[in-house]
Amino acid sequence: MDRTALRARAWLAGIAALSGIWLVQNGTAARVVAPQPATAQAFASASGPRPGSAVAKPLGASEPVRIRIPRIGVDAPMTRLALGADGRLEAPSPEESDRAGWFGGGTPPGAKGTAIVAGHVDDAEGPAVFYGLGSLKKGARAEIDRADGRTAVFTVDAVEVYDNDAFPDERVYGPSGHAALRLITCGGGYSRETGYQGNVVVYAHLTGVR
Repeated sequence: MDRTALRARAWLAGIAALSGIWLVQNGTAARVVAPQPATAQAFASASGPRPGSAVAKPLGASEPVRIRIPRIGVDAPMTRLALGADGRLEAPSPEESDRAGWFGGGTPPGAKGTAIVAGHVDDAEGPAVFYGLGSLKKGARAEIDRADGRTAVFTVDAVEVYDNDAFPDERVYGPSGHAALRLITCGGGYSRETGYQGNVVVYAHLTGVR
């Protein structure tokens, strides 16, 4: 499977923010390359909620337990990810390619700030939890069930793909004044020898709570 990691560093005031990209260490035996975002799904200008889009009041902090993205058939449990000794966010284990991981040292989804959720695009058997992420469109919905019994509902603002050497750290991981969500997986150019050479990033914001 693709072995991935996310470079990370601590920011001021004890707020952990991520800096870097999912790095593809090895290629996979995948026969079908995952869908990539269409140009029309990128931000038209500045990042953030689209003009006129509802923005819900942030929730308090609570552990996320499950993520659903109906448009691409995702309905998966979530696991907490931590930083390894090398300062990189540890990816879900190979046995958990059906799970999405969230950065437990940062903002929980639904709380004020930028929450980071990452997942594998594929494994040795084929598509993994975030295989279809690149096919999402603006306006799609992502729902995250939380340990407090609430479900945070997010609306997609944009879907972009970046090469490894042009990953916009601040744009993806920077602080937010509302409840923001980033969904990340491998993407971009692909070859059997090197694997994926970039990342797909979905930008979304909190629009409702159940």
